Amino acid sequence: MQTLTSVLRTISPLDSKAMSRAQERLNGLLKPPGSLGRLEQLAVQLAGMRGLYGHQVDRKQIIVMAADHGVYDEGVAVSPRVVTKVQALNMVKGITGVCVLAANAGAEVKIVDVGIDSDELPGVLNMKVARGSGNIAREAAMTRQQAEDLLLASAMLTLRQAAEGVKVFAVGELGIANTTPAAAMVSVFTDSDPQLVVGIGANFPSEQLHHKVSVVRRAIETNQPDASDGIDVLAKIGGFDLVGMTGVMLGAAAAGLPVILDGYLSYASALAACRIAPGVRDYLIPSHLSAEKGAVIALTHLQLEPYLQMGMRLGEGSGAAIAMHLVDAACAMYNNMGSLAESNIELPA
Repeated sequence: MQTLTSVLRTISPLDSKAMSRAQERLNGLLKPPGSLGRLEQLAVQLAGMRGLYGHQVDRKQIIVMAADHGVYDEGVAVSPRVVTKVQALNMVKGITGVCVLAANAGAEVKIVDVGIDSDELPGVLNMKVARGSGNIAREAAMTRQQAEDLLLASAMLTLRQAAEGVKVFAVGELGIANTTPAAAMVSVFTDSDPQLVVGIGANFPSEQLHHKVSVVRRAIETNQPDASDGIDVLAKIGGFDLVGMTGVMLGAAAAGLPVILDGYLSYASALAACRIAPGVRDYLIPSHLSAEKGAVIALTHLQLEPYLQMGMRLGEGSGAAIAMHLVDAACAMYNNMGSLAESNIELPA
């Protein structure tokens, strides 16, 4: 029987020899070496992942973790809580932002209920822990055991999908009020004042932002999370959707496969994942720079540079869906370009 510890033990560093061979191949393609910039860097990163072979990424999947949050009761969101359930059902219909963009990129969307305040929803994978997490302004989001169990369940889900042929993963989330726990996590992991990392989320009135900042501050003071312990932070001030995304990252890394980050919520989960297993970072592909306040702080701490800057803050995995095209482009370049040698072109040393 798999345990979280056994999953973490299978996360290995990228294959440096395979990456060197990939770099040599890229340098021999019909172009000046390095002229395709970060697309070449992405191809080299992918080459180091043992779960990929020959840059073949024909099956791509975005796993969207959906959950409600007790901190909603503190008045930190403008949308009604029921929107989480409604949007989950809209995802089943394929009409939300992430679904449309994923279809355009040839990627699947798997919506997972890890904590929606509703009965079981048709077409949604049921991994519900509870009907919403605890109110982090007054108590822990969940127990440590719940966090560990959900991390393992999410990692195992990802490993099963990998065994069924998924080669590229991405994470998305759905949960009204979830930018509040995300900001709390970023604050703790980066040792930043809440004032610097709390943003407007889904159009929260900027003139009321001070209230959201105070709620995040109260959550941290009430729960006293240990920044050196990723699971402790997730359990005390996170949420089921944030834990679920963290588990997907752990599972993808354990499978030796890439996982594309989305926006701010995914940065918070990535910080947790890297605290739990630092080797996860090798497998992360940052899609876009979220417009949410605190995004630069989180990404700087992760030492990740996003590929796109589009002012997006929808979430759901929408930015990750667009970045699927970049992965396809890197693989197409690697596999399909002609070589300098075949054309008898010699570049100066």
